[in-house]
Amino acid sequence: MTDKHRFLTLTKRIQALAQAGITYTENPYDMERYHELRDISVDLMHLITHEKIEVIRDLFANQTGYQTPMVDIRAVVFKDEKILLVKELIDGCWSLPGGWGDVGYTPGEVAAKEVKEEAGIEVKPVRILAVMDKKCHDHPPQPFYVYKLFILCKIVQGNIQSGIETLDVGFFARNDIPHLSVDRNIPSQIDLMFEYLQNPEKPVYFD
Repeated sequence: MTDKHRFLTLTKRIQALAQAGITYTENPYDMERYHELRDISVDLMHLITHEKIEVIRDLFANQTGYQTPMVDIRAVVFKDEKILLVKELIDGCWSLPGGWGDVGYTPGEVAAKEVKEEAGIEVKPVRILAVMDKKCHDHPPQPFYVYKLFILCKIVQGNIQSGIETLDVGFFARNDIPHLSVDRNIPSQIDLMFEYLQNPEKPVYFD
């Protein structure tokens, strides 16, 4: 783990402890200290990521209750030994269809919903391929602590087309993967998905 990633992990831990303290303490003096700790975590996160203070405060330090990891769900769809990727509007790079888990939806339902919204086709979730802790992989630093779920899906019907959050969509061979949105997926993860295509009995990967 690089020094930058270690500082990021420690900052997230400070934020989580501060949030838990704010949630459970009944001592007004301790409450003041926990709020100060949360402010420190915001400043540290700004120094590490260079994200705007306002964005960090709203997204990283404005939650309530005991802090738990966020869940990023990615759909893995193959056709003719090619994998489905969408071109992200936010950065112009490519990723597996997906997004944050939604309250009221199962992981499989989220995967299917994201494919429909981002790639225009209907799919059926088949099985979990991998459960990853984002800190264990070579993603850029991010304020949130994230678990990533990769769910194999089977095409039911429809023709691919981009959605409101995507610029383009397509199926790509293993040796022809376009520039990836590395905040969402990195090359080693795409390679792992192709391993499951070649070996359907491969056990689920988990960190």
